[in-house]
Amino acid sequence: MPGGRLTQPERQQIALGLADGLAYAEIARRLDRPTSTVTREVMRNGGPTGYRADLAHRATEQRAHRRKPASPRGTAASPQEHGRDAEAVRAYEETFTTVMMGSGMPKMMARVMASLTLADTGSLTASELAERLQVSPASVSKAVAFLDGQGLIRRERDDRRRERYTVDDDVWYQAMTASARSIAQVGDTARQGVTVLGSDTPAGHRLESVARFLDFVSESTARAAEQARAILHTKNPAPGETPTAPGGGGSS
Repeated sequence: MPGGRLTQPERQQIALGLADGLAYAEIARRLDRPTSTVTREVMRNGGPTGYRADLAHRATEQRAHRRKPASPRGTAASPQEHGRDAEAVRAYEETFTTVMMGSGMPKMMARVMASLTLADTGSLTASELAERLQVSPASVSKAVAFLDGQGLIRRERDDRRRERYTVDDDVWYQAMTASARSIAQVGDTARQGVTVLGSDTPAGHRLESVARFLDFVSESTARAAEQARAILHTKNPAPGETPTAPGGGGSS
């Protein structure tokens, strides 16, 4: 499998693959590259609908010129725990961040979320985040305020009275339920428009259809999140053990 940076011809193949509607995994297979490499490349250069091979190549060269030759202080120590490959962890963290950004999360918030999620403790102080990300404490403060407001992290005090930011097992459940509430709110707003525009008009019919669709999606999302919540609290089985389904007691 080839390594190193993507070449311009490879970026052109990525653009052609996206235009043909291919999945990242299929594009990566054709390039003999990891899927994460293609995902990261697309998400940091406009996303699947805005990706342009020439612009992506130029932007990568500009980033390479700006990049310092030495790794930022504090980025290599943690990934080397448990015998991990530091470069692989760094690349994965970048992929995780760019995918979160693609879902609509602002860049700094996505970087903080990725750092917390990938930390074995799931918990870091503001100073630890600032050091890991090489950003100012003010940037961290703004990011954690956003994530806290979204219910994606929890604030707590450690034994030294320092405020820590924690990603717990329920983070994705909280994210899905928040998404369900947001979808329901859009559906309610669409239904209000039916009254304003008239239920017997083309626009009114359209809004009513939108409202019914979003009602279904919101209810399904909330129900699925509730049903799957137990998965977040299911411990991974030890080698040789059979995993137990959430809520179940094993085979009878």
